[in-house]
Amino acid sequence: MTTTNVTTKSREELIEKFSKPEVISGSEILLRSLLLEGVDCVFGYPGGAVLYIYDAMHGNPDFNHLLTRHEQGAIHAADGYARASGKVGVCIATSGPGATNLVTGIATAYMDSVPMVVITGNVISTLIGTDAFQEADITGITMPITKHSYLVRDVEDLPRVIHEAFHIANSGRKGPVLIDIPKDVSAAKTLFKPVNEVSIRGYNPTVSPNKLQVDKLIKAIKEAKRPIILAGGGVVYSGAHEQLLEFVMKTEIPITTTLLGLGGFPSGNDLWLGMPGMHGTYTANTSIQKADLLINIGARFDDRVTGKLSGFAPLAKIVHIDIDPAEIGKNVHADIPIVGDVKTVLEIANLTATRANLADEWRTEVLASKKQHPFKYKDSDTELKPQWVVELIHETTKGDAIVTTDVGQHQMWAAQYYKFNKPRSWVTSGGLGTMGFGFPSAIGAQMANPDRLVVSINGDGGMQMCAQELAICAINNIPVKVVILNNQVLGMVRQWQELIHENRFSHIDLAGSPDFVKLAEAYGVKGFRATNKEESRKVWEEAMNHPGPAVVEFVVRRDENVYPMVAQGSTIDQMIMGDAE
Repeated sequence: MTTTNVTTKSREELIEKFSKPEVISGSEILLRSLLLEGVDCVFGYPGGAVLYIYDAMHGNPDFNHLLTRHEQGAIHAADGYARASGKVGVCIATSGPGATNLVTGIATAYMDSVPMVVITGNVISTLIGTDAFQEADITGITMPITKHSYLVRDVEDLPRVIHEAFHIANSGRKGPVLIDIPKDVSAAKTLFKPVNEVSIRGYNPTVSPNKLQVDKLIKAIKEAKRPIILAGGGVVYSGAHEQLLEFVMKTEIPITTTLLGLGGFPSGNDLWLGMPGMHGTYTANTSIQKADLLINIGARFDDRVTGKLSGFAPLAKIVHIDIDPAEIGKNVHADIPIVGDVKTVLEIANLTATRANLADEWRTEVLASKKQHPFKYKDSDTELKPQWVVELIHETTKGDAIVTTDVGQHQMWAAQYYKFNKPRSWVTSGGLGTMGFGFPSAIGAQMANPDRLVVSINGDGGMQMCAQELAICAINNIPVKVVILNNQVLGMVRQWQELIHENRFSHIDLAGSPDFVKLAEAYGVKGFRATNKEESRKVWEEAMNHPGPAVVEFVVRRDENVYPMVAQGSTIDQMIMGDAE
């Protein structure tokens, strides 16, 4: 993988380099401040309102910027970088349409609690509010989908604003922060003084929990006969995977992980029941419905997990651990609310956690159900099944790849049939369900992890939303392996129209899609196609051995459905099992 010629310096080296007081432009202050925050890659697209910022990048040996081919590609790449690394993702766009092209990506990150700093340019300060050329009120537009936002009016505020933005984005419940910089502010000059401290009135997230609430959790475990753990993305974001494993090993409570929680607990562990919810496992869903104690660790009780709220976990006492107090009790009443960082809460709980002694019969029942009800599909020797393709990818990568997905049927098959054992190996849009996310997020994940294999699994619909980013993979030799499960249809929409709308198929045909092999080759990327198992094994091996980026199109069965499925309005144990029924 090649990038621009950037010299890597430690924060100490940078502080020493920038220690001499200098009068510099707001643009140079921005770049220096980003470097001091540890930023090693920025994704962006230039335009008139950020020309001073891009001019400051010219010839800068310390600053690494990756030019995408669309602003949405830039922000999804920054998102993937953040999810796969745990660091703050950063992207830059110009004013007006450049900024508004970021909105979907900001909302994606906000819904999934991804730490990002989004930098936009704006028209000069005196023109703000006059409907000037390429002016948009991006702070107003994004107010509901950012954790915080800044409109910088004074160049002297820039060092403080940038330092605060990174602190806010990557603390508490993480999320995107927007910094809007008028063009005259990026051009103005002042004496640069690095900011190392942060003090924000009214912002003080609770990290350490109330010890009495943790004691109630331990007591509830001792009294429970049918306990279950529901672990979500908060486990991954707080770096609590080791503490969660210790907690489960000490208590021996069966555990299910949400879509965003995949990888937060090793899938090979006997106590792991798979994913719950609309397309979750039979055992995870039925166990939640039978449980007398449900311990939610870092999940927000999303409707795709709970199904019909009034019928969710009807027998269970609910424990909810979350760093965001607004989530506790929002959808499901919590009998034992615990506000705090998941890692910190589990560290305290592990001091006194013991085996759930009353749950022996429950463990036997649940583990027997797990063996009896695995994910199933009807394989074929004449048609290529998408589930089989995901199994092939898992088998050949040994579960060690970073896997990103777009949204739809392929996303659910990847979640079901690829087994994750490491955190930050699964990058997908959960809350917003953003088509077009999968491929550019893989570019960001690869930039964050240049020595790991990154596989991006996409449908033929979502792939066409950001396919232009193939250009930067070719130019920079970013070795992402792009998988397209091509069923020539909007698969998840077709499935709903079949099962819920009585086969009234409306505007779902993607038969006019391009030849994806030729499309890849047009961008200078190696392309492959497979229509059966023999071809699949051959071309996938070639793609894996290819040193650069590769696109592999698997032509799969058009009418395949994702099962199990819980229809909207049903409880999660009312599953349509399909082929497994």
